[in-house]
Amino acid sequence: MIPISSAPFSPEEIAAVGLKLEEYEEIVMRLGRHPNKAELGMFGVMWSEHCCYKNSRPLLKQFPTTGPRILVGPGENAGVVDLGDGLRLAFKIESHNHPSAVEPFQGAATGVGGILRDIFTMGARPIAVLNSLRFGSLDDAKTQRLFSGVVAGISHYGNCVGVPTVGGEVYFDPAYSDNPLVNVMALGLMETPEIVKSGASGIGNPVLYVGSTTGRDGMGGASFASAELSDESMDDRPAVQVGDPFLEKSLIEACLEAFKTGAVVAAQDMGAAGITCSTSEMAAKGDVGIEFDLDKIPVREAGMVPYEYLLSESQERMLFVAHKGREQELIDIFHRWGLHAVVAGSVIAEPIVRILFQGEVAAEIPATALAENTPLYHRELLAQPPEYVRKAWEWTPDSLPKSTFAGIEIQGRLQSWNDILLTLLNTPTIASKRWVYRQYDHQVQNNTVLLPGGADASVIRLRPQEVEVQGKVSNTQSGVAATVDCNPRYVYLDPYEGAKAVVAEAARNLSCVGAEPLAVTDNLNFGSPEKPIGYWQLAEACRGLAEGCREMTTPVTGGNVSLYNETLDSQGKPQPIYPTPVVGMVGLIPDLTKICGQAWQVNGDVIYLLGELSSHSTLGGSEYLATIHNTVAGIPPRVDFELERQVQQVCREGIRKGWVRSAHDCAEGGVAVALAECCITGKFGADIQLELPADNNQRWDEVLFGEGGARIIVSVGIEQQETWESLLREQLGDHWQKLGTVGNSEIGLRVLTTGNHTLIKVTIEEMSDRYLNAIERRLNIHNTTPNS
Repeated sequence: MIPISSAPFSPEEIAAVGLKLEEYEEIVMRLGRHPNKAELGMFGVMWSEHCCYKNSRPLLKQFPTTGPRILVGPGENAGVVDLGDGLRLAFKIESHNHPSAVEPFQGAATGVGGILRDIFTMGARPIAVLNSLRFGSLDDAKTQRLFSGVVAGISHYGNCVGVPTVGGEVYFDPAYSDNPLVNVMALGLMETPEIVKSGASGIGNPVLYVGSTTGRDGMGGASFASAELSDESMDDRPAVQVGDPFLEKSLIEACLEAFKTGAVVAAQDMGAAGITCSTSEMAAKGDVGIEFDLDKIPVREAGMVPYEYLLSESQERMLFVAHKGREQELIDIFHRWGLHAVVAGSVIAEPIVRILFQGEVAAEIPATALAENTPLYHRELLAQPPEYVRKAWEWTPDSLPKSTFAGIEIQGRLQSWNDILLTLLNTPTIASKRWVYRQYDHQVQNNTVLLPGGADASVIRLRPQEVEVQGKVSNTQSGVAATVDCNPRYVYLDPYEGAKAVVAEAARNLSCVGAEPLAVTDNLNFGSPEKPIGYWQLAEACRGLAEGCREMTTPVTGGNVSLYNETLDSQGKPQPIYPTPVVGMVGLIPDLTKICGQAWQVNGDVIYLLGELSSHSTLGGSEYLATIHNTVAGIPPRVDFELERQVQQVCREGIRKGWVRSAHDCAEGGVAVALAECCITGKFGADIQLELPADNNQRWDEVLFGEGGARIIVSVGIEQQETWESLLREQLGDHWQKLGTVGNSEIGLRVLTTGNHTLIKVTIEEMSDRYLNAIERRLNIHNTTPNS
């Protein structure tokens, strides 16, 4: 055995590339020698959590990944689902958290560019982008800088490349103060008859490098993404890539044109770990090898060495395997689009990655050692929930002041339910995100059916390409809906139940626009898995996601894992984020004329609650408890999947029959906030009367602001009331309630009890001012149209 004491690297140098000493020993054993510097760097990035999922892969195996609509599952650049009529949708979500913490504009911008490449690498034209963002308190100056920079980066790249940013979510919580989360999801419609895969094949086939030049930007980005953030992280700015959206637009067109020639055998985006990742993964997936010559690579900087070539994450680059003899055909296409294209290597029989530089072998490693046969850590799970969870579960509403019809007394002052509703509407997490989405071009390509801010999910028109698949050319008038979702406070308080709730709410959001949920892509954002609590949170959340996806029949087609989301406090102690398993879900809309948003539509329409008003709501983990009482505790909502499926099914059926004119999920802030949002969006009032069982001892704050699943507020035309209620009795039994009617704008939101006690009476103008301007106020931006 080769002793580690003879290594040409110090322990500090080994740790600097993200490897542990025992992992270095494994590398020496695999190679039968010490690696050189370039090879050490290659192992460092490929054995990072970001690339090989060494802590999470055993947990991901429990996810359901197959189904009648699944064409491509985990393992490729993106998942692909069958939409029927010859239409196929590619979709994926990725994170760019640490780069965005260090350089928010470029970190977020290149996150958009990277996820788009995952989509068109499959042969799909990108049609939409969504984002899931988390920041610290918006009252903090640093958070404001990060928030503004991230939004600017997303809008810059998406607007310039010509792909609409159609939806998403933004949360604000001190748990993300120095570690923002930037998760980006993209969708694309397949344009090629065959789905383009990444496994190399055909001994002797040429390997083409196409796209932009290679520089030193993004050096070691995968390793950077797999380490805690500290004050020294600002020195890692070279690990943040720099993107060019105009060049990416040319790359999209050139790649799709190239794929249609049939000359491309396989394709791989050069994302995390750049040339190292693309060569090793393509070789390993095809059970072949790749020989690659760095001297052929077009560069933007002089004097680069193999280590820099191999670890660069310069953007807008791809690797192709072409059919031998057809390489010039592809090169001509890329040159016509103003892009680089060179033959830089070939497919070889020996299953290795061999890197050449200046006529010598710079690196030679078995492909599977880099891309498949990587370390796996099976960590021991805590025998019981950690102390912080057990303590949080001890909390009960009895510890709160008594609530009455008039409100609740807080610190010696009576707060009316009006006051509390307006405070919640003014909370950045709940408030309108129009300051964000107004910066995005959400209508480019002219396929965005429901605009941001007006519905629970985004809806995109499917304009079929002239692509014949299995003898069919589609002329459908269907659409696809998409959402990203996660309530991290629920997951923090109970990772298993909280993760189930993420899946349920994502499906509910799709059902609220009339879409049938199809499949999931997930982004697992967690702290360090090497700490017992961090691993317990990750393992329990994965168990919950797996169960939720099975219950909702939404298989997982792939995703991303982002661990080590921790920052060092002033004492040098790591502070992890809330566990945040973001779910991106897509759904099918058969007929785009049968959809709806959340806004009231017609004065006099009848308002219903599908699901339970009181028995399924709780203050545990609620926005009300955190904002009004400054407390994060309690048992979060538990998912009743049977009721969830029933409520969502009847909502979709009502929309598709044209009876339901609006639908809105009850999420953060409970029923009162959901009703207010319907009023604000539709500029109609609502007259509500809450009926509770006579023996119900619930508190009024729990009724108004408690949170829980399987609850949707809908409005129905009065002419359909009898037919609709018959359907409700048939499919939901007594799990529904008539709440009231839509009124004119002068009514505002009026909520009465059965005894005609007034709980809430607030004008649309008051609600709109708090809801629409909350973010602008904190950013000190003066809006000239406060209620638009």
